[in-house]
Amino acid sequence: MSTATIAPQAALTAKDFATDQEVRWCPGCGDYSILKQVQTIMPGLGVPRENIVIVSGIGCSSRFPYYMNTYGMHSIHGRATAIASGLKATRPELSVWIVTGDGDGLSIGGNHTIHLLRRNFDVNIMLFNNQIYGLTKGQYSPTSEENKVTKSTPMGSIDHPFNPMALALGADATFIARSMDRDPKHLQEMLKRSHAHKGASFLEIYQNCNIFNDGAFEAFTEKSSKLDETVFVEQGKPLVFGATKNKGIRLDGLKPVVVELGGEYSESDLWIHDESDFYKAQILTRMFDDVRIEGHLPRPFGVFYQANRPTYEDIMQFQLTEALEKKGPGDLDKLLAGNETWTING
Repeated sequence: MSTATIAPQAALTAKDFATDQEVRWCPGCGDYSILKQVQTIMPGLGVPRENIVIVSGIGCSSRFPYYMNTYGMHSIHGRATAIASGLKATRPELSVWIVTGDGDGLSIGGNHTIHLLRRNFDVNIMLFNNQIYGLTKGQYSPTSEENKVTKSTPMGSIDHPFNPMALALGADATFIARSMDRDPKHLQEMLKRSHAHKGASFLEIYQNCNIFNDGAFEAFTEKSSKLDETVFVEQGKPLVFGATKNKGIRLDGLKPVVVELGGEYSESDLWIHDESDFYKAQILTRMFDDVRIEGHLPRPFGVFYQANRPTYEDIMQFQLTEALEKKGPGDLDKLLAGNETWTING
């Protein structure tokens, strides 16, 4: 009697998560980098490809499911969050990723986004923010700065822009973080942290649209300015930044203040980052100054806030189990018929 030997399954690589579809974004688009980082981290998550689902809405970023060798759905404008919620509710074992943009997720889909966050489904939102409508050829978006001149605002936008991180925290998101397309190492770390969080993770990714809004975030991405214009927050560490790590942020009451290190102040005087501090997270979200204004604060990147709260699908499953124990199996035909029925003789 012979026994069959089953060869061990080879470990997956980033290439296993790439499809045979031609990637069709404009040359130089930041989406290429984001796609690359997602494909890079996926093998290390320990989740089978058949248990990963990418759901997108409408926009340049929403081509994402075509390029990921997993299950996926290119849905409709602003409704990726709603579709992903239904999927997670019925198949809680799946790893669900939502790909959306500042237009798709904060304009027509804004209401769906805030309700997913407050419900705390265990899904991962990647919001690609390029501060413009790219797919429809350059109209201003909910995150475009005031006085933005575009095809739809030839005299400059009079809208006040959304602050995505403040919006997410206001919706009681249990995980909010920010990264950028031009920092692959940091983006990979934030993607891993998003996946590891049990609950709704909201990851804002600054993404350059080199056709309709080129250089929108260059102050934060270019070598000549990045170190002075950004502060990367890490759990338990002081908020230090600057080309030579010569600057820091301390709190004057509840007001963040930039100080020079080495003289009156040292790292022991600085704000120590605590991801569980909801009130300080609100201050971080409001470090959103226009870099053109003298005396502006650096822009924070990293995990701003993380909290533990029961997920929607877990609570729903508890209710279903409780209802079954109390009332027994349901009868759909009886439910549809109601309390009174009539028999019509032909």
